[in-house]
Amino acid sequence: MSLTIYHNSRCSKSRQTLKLIEEAGITPNIVEYLKTPLSEGELRQIIAQLGFESPQQLMRTGEAIYKELGLKGEMDEKRLMAAMLSHPKLIERPIVTNGKRAILGRPPEAVTALF
Repeated sequence: MSLTIYHNSRCSKSRQTLKLIEEAGITPNIVEYLKTPLSEGELRQIIAQLGFESPQQLMRTGEAIYKELGLKGEMDEKRLMAAMLSHPKLIERPIVTNGKRAILGRPPEAVTALF
């Protein structure tokens, strides 16, 4: 089984999710997306795999940059994508994908549906 986790090691939920995956005997591909930002194509694919209708659904709305950029209520997909690509901190985490489907690890146990 091949899993990829889009991970932020400073995030407790992300660390818990990674631990859960490893305890299941799976060695995931770890993408530290703050160090290696996603491409637009990768981000679009993840949003589609999550079944989200808008990039807004994948945004961390509590981040200061979210407020600074005035993204609350924003519907322009291009602007939302550009914000997440320029400021990866805006991307909710952790995200785990098996290549076909993705799940947001909130709570971490949600990702067990991919095992």
